[in-house]
Amino acid sequence: MAVKYGKFELPTKIKVDESSKSGTFARFIAEPFEKGFGHTVGNALRRIILSSLEAPSIMSVRIEGVPHEYMAVDGVIEDMTHIVLNLKNALLRKLPTDEEMGSREPKVVSKILDITADMLDKNGGQYSVTLKDLMGMSDFDVVNPDLLIFSVTKPMTRKVDIKVAVGRGYVPSERHMMGEKGVDEIIIDSAFSPVRLVNYFVENTRVGQDTDFDRLILEVQTDGRITPEEALSFATQIGILHLQVFDQLKFHNLTFDQGEVEMNTDRDALMAKLALKINEIELSVRSTNCLAGANIDTIAELVVMPESEMLKFRNFGKKSLNEIKSKLEEMGLSLGMDLAKFGINRDNVKQLIQDYITEKAGTQV
Repeated sequence: MAVKYGKFELPTKIKVDESSKSGTFARFIAEPFEKGFGHTVGNALRRIILSSLEAPSIMSVRIEGVPHEYMAVDGVIEDMTHIVLNLKNALLRKLPTDEEMGSREPKVVSKILDITADMLDKNGGQYSVTLKDLMGMSDFDVVNPDLLIFSVTKPMTRKVDIKVAVGRGYVPSERHMMGEKGVDEIIIDSAFSPVRLVNYFVENTRVGQDTDFDRLILEVQTDGRITPEEALSFATQIGILHLQVFDQLKFHNLTFDQGEVEMNTDRDALMAKLALKINEIELSVRSTNCLAGANIDTIAELVVMPESEMLKFRNFGKKSLNEIKSKLEEMGLSLGMDLAKFGINRDNVKQLIQDYITEKAGTQV
């Protein structure tokens, strides 16, 4: 049995504040939510982002001839304790896939560090060993390659083994599941979480004449091991995974009122925009020609196209895509729109728009 519920206001898309966006920071804006749902959704996403995202981190190091972390290393300015502290600041990026890292076992990166007298002379008698010297040829992307690990003052050749694992949260050295510990292997604390800060704010926003709906603003700052967009996407999927278990309690299916009373008004306003010709929205000549070459004549035919398919058009690049997305956003539209509630899909869009234009022309006459 289906139970009918009233309409819930939901965002149709997530906006990103481009003015403040960087590789490690983004501000996401979603509106409108029903009153109270801004806090419900914002707090849940914030907790998941802070607690559950995964990234690589160093879990142990072995330097040839150094049996433990409480000793000085011959020819090295820093003692082993300082070297371990420096390694804790290493930032490595890798998104493990089923094909590449199905076992999730830690990986060992080995490097023969050969510091010659010539290298010391060229650097004023002191050679700085950085993270890229130790991890540069590994399977991991080094986010902070110039991080100083230790400084060498005399020629030396040593093998350095660094063990890297993918995990979540903060794991102190004594809680690592290492299996059999290697000879001279030094276990270190690992900060797997790639997120530094998450804030959310809820403001009032307008829907029609009502001004008490929620606008959710979510700020995400990472350390570079993942992007803010990846952080939000991963957290959303983790949240959905945990909510699915409660779907077993579904005694009745819910259907939701889609606001049929407003449907006709909404449809007329939307159809007026969709019926516009491409040459009526002031795109650049290049973008207009690309769309003409793809046999796209109206806004309706444009908005039902997914972004990924647009990039397959001949001579169509990122610059044209961003121009079109910006113009559509000004009109309250977007690429890949679901127009099913108006009976519009990719198969019938040309005919329906032509029928609408013909109908409007007949009405005006």
